[in-house]
Amino acid sequence: MLILMEPSATPDQVAEVLALLESAGIRSQVNETPEALSIVAPNASKALKPDRIEPMAGVRRVVPITSPYKLASADAVAGRTVVEVRGVRIGGPDLALVGGPCGVESREQLFTVARYVAETGVKLLRAGAFKPRTSPYAFQGLGLEGLRLLEEVRREFDLGIVTEATEVETFDAVERSADMVQIGARNMQNFALLRRAGRCHKPVLLKRGPSATLEEWLYAAEYVLGEGNRNVVLCERGIRTWSDHARNTLDVSVVPAAKALTHLPVMVDPSHATGRRDLVIPCGLAGVAAGADGLLVETHCNPEKALSDGPQALLPSDFIRLVERAQAVHRALQTPNLTGLWM
Repeated sequence: MLILMEPSATPDQVAEVLALLESAGIRSQVNETPEALSIVAPNASKALKPDRIEPMAGVRRVVPITSPYKLASADAVAGRTVVEVRGVRIGGPDLALVGGPCGVESREQLFTVARYVAETGVKLLRAGAFKPRTSPYAFQGLGLEGLRLLEEVRREFDLGIVTEATEVETFDAVERSADMVQIGARNMQNFALLRRAGRCHKPVLLKRGPSATLEEWLYAAEYVLGEGNRNVVLCERGIRTWSDHARNTLDVSVVPAAKALTHLPVMVDPSHATGRRDLVIPCGLAGVAAGADGLLVETHCNPEKALSDGPQALLPSDFIRLVERAQAVHRALQTPNLTGLWM
């Protein structure tokens, strides 16, 4: 259930409601925004009836949450969640852009890419220090050395770092170095890793699995949210279909579908969705037009020599073009006489 508190509710009144829930064995979370104060209590209706809570001081109304994913549901909070990563607000009025190479390969490569990413005005850099690969013989990333280089880049260019955690054993190191921890598509249903992400103090970027339904994706988010981490961003990165013209099929329709069901921000990764440089820009723009809150894009200073995913990495000039065009599409969507076309 969702317990909506009065705007004037005092901390003591909130504490009394939380104490009642705890006495009934119910885990709950407080959501506070400038507009509203609420308490979300998954499955509380099994132990407490609304008429037990509504008369309490400071309580305005109790609303049942009928969605199977109680914490990720759009009914769980008043309004939409905005996740802030080093000053970048994902889910707010601005389009959030994240760019960088697939993996950290060397100091020279990373700094070269970071420099032109920063020059475009993009504030978040993506790069993997740990790389889960289909082949065990492929480049697996620089590991801890890669994290150290990412920390250097943050200091040098004032960029927020988005990097992937691939296992519980190295999660602590990733959490220390990252500004946002990515859970990759292959790990979307690694439940131990999801729970660990839920206990971390950094925002989490949760990619959709290659064959995952929207429901399964939201259940994965529920694992993270259930451990107390409310800063979760969903990322569509293409699903496996019969198509052979691209690595995966970008599911543009899942963007508005997800935003109708959840309060969480939704981003799109057109690089992994297509696997082809020539498709990244048009598919990225399609994601923005569908209402995505941001794009996660791969770019490399020398894609032909990239140690992973070179064919999908944008050249510096193409990355600059994508940034300009994506922002233009986003601005067009904010125009009052055009907004209705996408509603």
